[in-house]
Amino acid sequence: METGMTLLDQIKQKFDCKEVDIRTYSPLTLAYIGDAVYDLVIRTVIVQRANRSPQMLHKTAIRYVNAGMQAKMIAVLEEELTGEEAAVYHRGRNAKSHTSAKNASITDYRRATGLEALFGYLYLRNDMDRLLALVDRAFEKMEIGIG
Repeated sequence: METGMTLLDQIKQKFDCKEVDIRTYSPLTLAYIGDAVYDLVIRTVIVQRANRSPQMLHKTAIRYVNAGMQAKMIAVLEEELTGEEAAVYHRGRNAKSHTSAKNASITDYRRATGLEALFGYLYLRNDMDRLLALVDRAFEKMEIGIG
C-alpha cells in the first residue's frame, strides 16, 4: 500500500470498493459507520493516554460513547456546523429508526444519531481533519477531557 494514504483509501484499495456518491447513502447508513468511527477515535485516545485493563478501558470509553454525551456534543457544536454539515445532521436526527437507546431519551437518541450521521459523512468524505476538530471542539466547549 502507498504511504500517506488515509485508512479509508487503504480499505477501498485493498478490498476493491467501488466509488459511491456519499450523498446517496441513507442517514442511518451514515450513522452506522459514524458510530464506529467515533468509537475508534475515543478508544484510540484512551489507549494512547493509558495502558489499562480492558475493563477499565471500556468503563472509560462508555462515558464518551453514549447517546447522552453525543446529544450534549451536538448541542454545543450545532451553531458551528456548515450548511452542508447541518443538513446531514438534520437528516440523521430526523431519520426513522427501528431501534432505540437503552439508557437515553428518544430526543437524545435522535440527536446522537444525527451526530453519528455527520461523523459518518465526514469519514466517507475523507475529511477526518474536520471530524477530529469537531470532536475536540465539543469537548473543549463542554470543558471535559478524554481519558
